[in-house]
Amino acid sequence: MQYVIIGSSAAGISAVEAIRTKDKDSKITVISDEKKPLYSRCLISYLLAGTIDEKKIWYRKDSFFKDNKVDALLGVRVREINAKNKEVILNNKEKVKFDKLLIATGASPKLEDIPGIDKKGVFPLRTIDHTIEVQAMLDRVKSVAVFGGGLIGLRAAYALKIRGKDVSVFVKSESILSQIADKGAAGIMQRRLEEKGIKIFIGVAAKEITGDKSVKGAVLDNGSKYACELVIIGKGVSPNIEIAKDAGIKTNWGILTNDYLETNVKDIFAAGDASETNDIALGESSVNAIWPAACEQGRIAGLNMAGEKEKYQGSLAMNSIEFFGLPVISVGITRPKSSAYEELVKKDTAMNIYKKVVLKDGVIVGVVFVNSIENIGVIGALIRNKADITGIKEIILDDYFDYGKAIPLIKKSKTGFKEQEFKETVMTL
Repeated sequence: MQYVIIGSSAAGISAVEAIRTKDKDSKITVISDEKKPLYSRCLISYLLAGTIDEKKIWYRKDSFFKDNKVDALLGVRVREINAKNKEVILNNKEKVKFDKLLIATGASPKLEDIPGIDKKGVFPLRTIDHTIEVQAMLDRVKSVAVFGGGLIGLRAAYALKIRGKDVSVFVKSESILSQIADKGAAGIMQRRLEEKGIKIFIGVAAKEITGDKSVKGAVLDNGSKYACELVIIGKGVSPNIEIAKDAGIKTNWGILTNDYLETNVKDIFAAGDASETNDIALGESSVNAIWPAACEQGRIAGLNMAGEKEKYQGSLAMNSIEFFGLPVISVGITRPKSSAYEELVKKDTAMNIYKKVVLKDGVIVGVVFVNSIENIGVIGALIRNKADITGIKEIILDDYFDYGKAIPLIKKSKTGFKEQEFKETVMTL
């Protein structure tokens, strides 16, 4: 058996480990366009902030590939997948045969299509190389423009503010964190960021990045100008699906898979940020580009490549952030767009507390908690188990609500999902 895995981040590495639990000797080839993989993308903003050193970012030993008898082709890109001949063609024109293939190509930063995007001093923040390059120029930087008010943009803004820079965030949408939180939660976080000196401009986008070879500033679409020496593009990511699509593999937003994470082409699997799988809250396929989902998908794909038949139950959109001591956690649907949903909200503006649960037919499908996150594990268990909370919804947001009050509902579920398991998962994001 010859296994080939394209990608060496969370999904790819988890797949290697899963395969080796079932097949100790068959050949595994991992192909990665990064020369130094095996690090946690979740930690690169902390590395940029200087709150951790580079040693903390590596989540597997340097000897991982050797220990698992993996032929690692690093710093190499896959140009093409030939599904009929069961081979991948590399950019250097070499061919690698496979019996089972996993596409774990991840996602790439969305970049602004504006003049000046190619100037020195313009960066996304997706890889450790991006982080190291930004760190190397910080001594020459006074002001920073961050375009994008989502997780990537705000994490970069927070890190650079910690490093003593003058940071301004420009957000095209109507609020920060628009993809993961509602306006109530976003407003509390925006006030905290602004109190700590991060300037935030809503409804504004970049029109041009100015300077000669290096960044000197930006022209905004409202006609104003901003002087800066560094630009961070934090507009989110797009799944890397091109090589799959070109190979005749079905794609939508991501690479489509069945319950076993196999694509429409036999013996070819997909996992991680490039894959589109079942979303538990939505009840339909979606791309949830988060680390825990990638790890679990990689594990299940690896087991099934090695002959198991383990179903993937699906993932939830989960996000956890904390800036200047203010935590925000969101799960599932947070901004429902139809009357089919019911929203329960409890807030204390003076204490920066905001809690919202979104229901559909009595079942929790989403939640946003700000600064009062103790019960997130309980809520997560109820979401995972699709428990009908109609009988207890009046107390679901009370401070005294705990796992004990949810046990009768959880016991009706076949999954037996535990509170602590969910809480530990979401807090790693």
